[in-house]
Amino acid sequence: MPPLPERFSLLPRAETAALFQTARGVVRGGEFLAASARLAALLPTGMPAGSTVLNLCEDRLSFALGFAAAMIAGFRSALSSDHSPARARDLATRLGAAAILSEAAIGESAAPPAPWRTITVDPATLLTGATEAREQVPNPEIAGETPAAEVFTSGSTGEPVAHRKTWGALHARSLAAASRFELGASDAGADGPVSVVGTVPPQHMYGFETTILLAFHCPVTVWCGPTFFPHDIAAALAAMPAPRLLITTPLQLRALLDAALPLPPLALVISATAPLAPDLAARAEARWQTRVAEIFGATEAGSIASRMTTSGEIWEAYPGLRLAAAAEGAAADGTTADGVVSVTAPYAGTVALADALELLTPARFRLLGRRSDVVKLGGKRASLAALTRILTAIEGVEDGVFVAPGDLDAEPTARLLAFVVAPGREPGEILAALRREIDPIFLPRRVIPLPRLPRNAFGKLSAAHLAALAGPPASS
Repeated sequence: MPPLPERFSLLPRAETAALFQTARGVVRGGEFLAASARLAALLPTGMPAGSTVLNLCEDRLSFALGFAAAMIAGFRSALSSDHSPARARDLATRLGAAAILSEAAIGESAAPPAPWRTITVDPATLLTGATEAREQVPNPEIAGETPAAEVFTSGSTGEPVAHRKTWGALHARSLAAASRFELGASDAGADGPVSVVGTVPPQHMYGFETTILLAFHCPVTVWCGPTFFPHDIAAALAAMPAPRLLITTPLQLRALLDAALPLPPLALVISATAPLAPDLAARAEARWQTRVAEIFGATEAGSIASRMTTSGEIWEAYPGLRLAAAAEGAAADGTTADGVVSVTAPYAGTVALADALELLTPARFRLLGRRSDVVKLGGKRASLAALTRILTAIEGVEDGVFVAPGDLDAEPTARLLAFVVAPGREPGEILAALRREIDPIFLPRRVIPLPRLPRNAFGKLSAAHLAALAGPPASS
């Protein structure tokens, strides 16, 4: 990838480029910029540079307008997947947010006290007359080191943690994704040639990068409309011209396959947020005559690498990124005993990953699982994620998870638990299938059937949910 400049346009796409597609029509670059400037004028003035705006917009177009408006006005955007009133009030107060952006009016229970302002984002109103005004709206040049977003983790492993993203890092990662998935460079006047339909909320780092930032920086057009249920996804894909790119998660990919709805041709399917089973990827490729890729990333570092799921377990880092074993405990072959690896990216510095990797080269690796995911029993180690993949690969198991009880380290007789969604299968049958695949020491003490697992919108199970499933330690 060529050297990056010190400053980047807010919107490097052409005025006529199709950025977003809604049920009402296409939103092009010039009118999007004009509408964003209108929204920026509603934001508070006289705030310190780099103040925060809390963006709770759920519609992608509303979210994108809010993010662009914040950049124009000199604010950074706080992104949290938890939109509950209590969480909104807590974040706005803790961050000293200058404003809260949302499509719906925020109740008094959620809104922080004055001087913070709540602003309702209405794309239809903002876009009215924007086509005529677009030539008078400047396209700001923003320094690469400018803080652009404060992205909070989903909280699946504990309390959500904020990670700051600079404008240069976000821009560079879009260009790296465009290179990896052959989306091309920024367009020079033509409509975006790739139609993107995403099922992941824009506040999630994966959804933010693939369904918002790609529209800013690359020749793609992103669908803005419902995409949660299989029939919504099918309708969205049918509304967009070819070639089509589906951005989704393993959970939603399985639901879409099981729904057996007819889909228009797909050029590519991309999955992330959880490991994708190769057999599920193979089903999708066979059913839809397409290719299935995975993105590996983390909120602390953004998207890092990709792989074609059915081609093997090796991941390849994005262009411009450098992976290295952390200094402590580094072995001669470049790996570490516990798999601690750091990633260095343009405008993002160096970040240690929470996942354990086996580095093969500075750009290729195997994913070993989350470092906190490893359990030890009888002097042996296993990854809960790896055990869960074996569980969910059993015929008839629709969903499942291995859980370590709270007293696993302190109680010698403690054992793992397994929760499954498997209509038509008995727990004993599932346990027998596990016995053929894993070490006896890691067999679950019980296989507990459930009608569904309490996953969030990203398909993840929070640490609190897992603790609730496991219940109190047996010794309590």
